Amino acid sequence: MRNETRDYRDYQKRKLSGSTDGRGIKVAAGSSPGTLVHTALSSIAANEWDEIFIEAVNTHTAAVKLTVEWGGTSSPDDLIEIEIPAESGFTEVIPGHVLQNGALVRAFADRADAIVLHGYVNRYQHI
Repeated sequence: MRNETRDYRDYQKRKLSGSTDGRGIKVAAGSSPGTLVHTALSSIAANEWDEIFIEAVNTHTAAVKLTVEWGGTSSPDDLIEIEIPAESGFTEVIPGHVLQNGALVRAFADRADAIVLHGYVNRYQHI
């Protein structure tokens, strides 16, 4: 019988699905629907999910407002808004929140191509 106790070994670290080779994702969209960042695990099991971490870099000379569509596009339920400082290093955007059921994470900004998103996913899944 399989032990159902979960611990730190029950996940696999993965790149954001919208990333190419683990590189940053440039936010090209200026409105909804945003640039695809990640598609969550399709499972709906209570003990299977994606724990998502995202940081943003602003390469522009002025602050840029970033909007993350967290599993949907309803305002304000599914929207996370944050101002990313000008020419900043990494700014935490999503500090490890969970999604599942194929939910999408998308992002748009009030200045196209100024924000680059970096991050990873801890995928908790019985394999």
